[in-house]
Amino acid sequence: MKVKMLVGLSGPTFYIEPGGIYECDDSEATRLICARYAVPFADDQIERAIVPPAPERRKKKG
Repeated sequence: MKVKMLVGLSGPTFYIEPGGIYECDDSEATRLICARYAVPFADDQIERAIVPPAPERRKKKG
């Protein structure tokens, strides 16, 4: 499971920056999320473009 770290985490063999993506097993991911060190990360997010509405045009009176 991938998580996005909210705080820095380091050990003797690794360092993860805040905002970094960390892949770990489900039990460790659950522990990090419950401790509020990380949030679940979904890498299949789709970015969608939104078309702005056309400007309203009014005719002049007269």
